[in-house]
Amino acid sequence: MSGGTLLYEQSDFPIFQNRMYDSAREARSCPRGDIRLVQDDVSGLVHNAAFRPELMSYDAHYQNEQAHSPLFKSHLEQVAEIIERTIGTDGLVEVGCGKAHFLELLQSRGCSITGFDPTYEGENPAVKRHFFGTGVSVSAKGIVLRHVLEHVQNPFGFLEDLRDANDGGLIYIEVPCLDWILRARAWFDIFYEHVNYFRLEDFSRLFGTVAEGGHLFGGQYLYVVADLATLRPPVAGPADLVDFPDDFLSAATGAPPDGAGLRAVWGAASKGVIYSLLQERFGNPIDVLVDINPAKWNKYVPATGLRVMSPAEGMESLSPGADIYVMNSNYLEEIRTMTKNRFNLIGVDRGRV
Repeated sequence: MSGGTLLYEQSDFPIFQNRMYDSAREARSCPRGDIRLVQDDVSGLVHNAAFRPELMSYDAHYQNEQAHSPLFKSHLEQVAEIIERTIGTDGLVEVGCGKAHFLELLQSRGCSITGFDPTYEGENPAVKRHFFGTGVSVSAKGIVLRHVLEHVQNPFGFLEDLRDANDGGLIYIEVPCLDWILRARAWFDIFYEHVNYFRLEDFSRLFGTVAEGGHLFGGQYLYVVADLATLRPPVAGPADLVDFPDDFLSAATGAPPDGAGLRAVWGAASKGVIYSLLQERFGNPIDVLVDINPAKWNKYVPATGLRVMSPAEGMESLSPGADIYVMNSNYLEEIRTMTKNRFNLIGVDRGRV
């Protein structure tokens, strides 16, 4: 990368916000790294200039599964419809397919697809436990790249490798939306694992042909379907400068209401981990952390060392009418139904969106 403009800084963030630990002490001693978000002067792309790829080693303790939520399943169905409509159902390859939930959804809809992910632990024969790249015998009519590109230190080089390995073809890319993060002042959506932060217009500079693009999941994600053969080095103009808000952290620094009782957070994934960490640093520690994922129950999240409770345990620990800070407003109605409307749910990302 060339020089760049500094946008945002934080220090000592957990390098894996979804890594779960067996004790609070181990969780508080987790590996850490710094955040130094910079907009590159030439490409206009935003990245963490302090990122150290040698620290990243994913293992079985990493828990990032969202498919327990009916709402998220609905999102995946919408993505499947986009892929089928724009790319087709034959000869698909999913790069970085994780636990293969989305791949198996596409299979259930009649798609022929091969997945690549060296960390896959399941038994689906359609998944190859290695990277997709040069020398791989599978040729894809379309590539699916969901929530991978934000983790890659050199996104343009990574896309070049995919293009060269596959001799072009259409690609579906889905990543978090930087514009949404800035508009919502979602300071809890900046993670060490996410090296890159994209806007929709970034992909118009990366590709000569973008067949379709838009926003998903309440605007939190963006997607494009692009022609890999038209990949080109992005070049930014004056209109591409990021307008980073001066009050980005304003909601993080306010004190909770007097006599508020236990402070509860619903969502022990990335947002909840960073939210709890910065609230602790600003003198407003969280007491109760709830998540719907059974794999996280009675485990401890990095940095704060908070123990994750099941919804049942979390509700039992709170008084009726207590405030619960919901990390993702997309799930408000789902949580309201689950809690039988007994608590005051506060969507922390609702203020400005």
